[in-house]
Amino acid sequence: MKKDIHPDYHEITVEMTDGSTFKTRSTYGKAGDVLKLGIDPKTHPAWTGVHRLMDTGGQLAKFKRRFEQFGLKA
Repeated sequence: MKKDIHPDYHEITVEMTDGSTFKTRSTYGKAGDVLKLGIDPKTHPAWTGVHRLMDTGGQLAKFKRRFEQFGLKA
């Protein structure tokens, strides 16, 4: 095995969105670093089944206006 070609594999702390933490081993950052997650299985719609519609630039309002004659509710 060649020397000095593999990344450093060390222990880090992962902080979930609710503040809970756990330790794991990773090549992320340096030993002892904290990786703060913005999305995790406790909050992501793929795992929770709860979907929120975000209106960016009026796209949701535009959709509602376009399809209101069909009685669709978004």
